[in-house]
Amino acid sequence: MHDVAEEQVEQDEKGGLDFARAWVEFTDPEDDEQVFRCDLTWLTSRWNCIFGSGCQGIEAGRADDGCCTLGAHFSDEDDEKRVAEHVARLTPDLWQFHDVGTQSGWVQTDDDGDRQTRRWEGSCIFQNRPGFGAGAGCALHILAVREGREPLETKPDVCWQLPVRRTYEWIDRPDDTRVLQISIGEYDRRGWGPGGHDLHWWCTSATSAHGAGEPVYVTYRPELTELMGKAAYDVLVSLCEARLASSLPLVAPHPAD
Repeated sequence: MHDVAEEQVEQDEKGGLDFARAWVEFTDPEDDEQVFRCDLTWLTSRWNCIFGSGCQGIEAGRADDGCCTLGAHFSDEDDEKRVAEHVARLTPDLWQFHDVGTQSGWVQTDDDGDRQTRRWEGSCIFQNRPGFGAGAGCALHILAVREGREPLETKPDVCWQLPVRRTYEWIDRPDDTRVLQISIGEYDRRGWGPGGHDLHWWCTSATSAHGAGEPVYVTYRPELTELMGKAAYDVLVSLCEARLASSLPLVAPHPAD
């Protein structure tokens, strides 16, 4: 039998993973050999991060971790190098585990040999716990805010991209031409691989995380601009605005909205 907390988590997540979505495709204004495929259902949804204000966490009993429980895998060597440059500027007043990280390391290797941020006391070593003076949450995020930067500059790629997912696929057309299709969509449970179905809770399908005043394409402007380039992002904005401005009922709305 489920306990009350488990039932509340289940009731919070709506629509499952398979529901109608509205996709749009357009050629990259800066590269006619690239095509963007964007999920307007997700990008015009009212999702927002509720870390620290209702987030249930991906592991039962560790709501304060949010999605930081597993640590962050680096996308490549450049990603790790960039993060290291910012870690070097963290001070004990910004990073709760500064002494541990600087003395015995903040990177670990997983079972597959991939490098990631070290897990310390059950979560990412950069996650300040509730009650810490600088605030709970990612020390690298706090650093960016203190310095007037976008958090995407200081955090590992996977951390600032979530829950937007960018994927690539080469498309062979009937006229023997080839284009690179870049999909921009929702990082749902499947994005984590088979283990995603075992997550305690995941925000993109949770109604409690879909109460933002502005849609994702607006609130995630810096991240989407970084992922797509400014010219492509501007096209996306015009398409999202057209979708929301239509007097007709919205086709394929997000079920968690």
